[in-house]
Amino acid sequence: MSTVGQRERNTQDRVVALFRGELGYRYLGDWIDRDDNRNIEDELLSRWLEGQGVNASLITRAIHKLKQAAALGGGTSLYEANRAVYELLRYGVKVKPGAGEHAVTVDLIDWDNPSANDFAVAEEVTVPADNPKRPD
Repeated sequence: MSTVGQRERNTQDRVVALFRGELGYRYLGDWIDRDDNRNIEDELLSRWLEGQGVNASLITRAIHKLKQAAALGGGTSLYEANRAVYELLRYGVKVKPGAGEHAVTVDLIDWDNPSANDFAVAEEVTVPADNPKRPD
């Protein structure tokens, strides 16, 4: 049996145990072979926002803006995309409920009550792209 990668596996197991046991994160599983991995999990985010009392149309608009901010290409650098996503995570997403209505802020993170957030950890999440990536 080969021991190649065993140190990395042991470290990964310890990190997952820390997140689950010490920090109380939900375990989403090993997503190495999961179809449709992406950097924004619409279903998980939608479910959390619904639990925060955000209506469905605002959720759809907020997630759309988040995806636009995270998108690369068209001259958008990784730095610019990261900065745009950070701003939405930190300050919320401004969306209009309807035409002619004032924008409201949809908070993607509850900064005032951190325990109200949904913390989860998954392993081996490979995001398919022209150059597939597996962020830590």
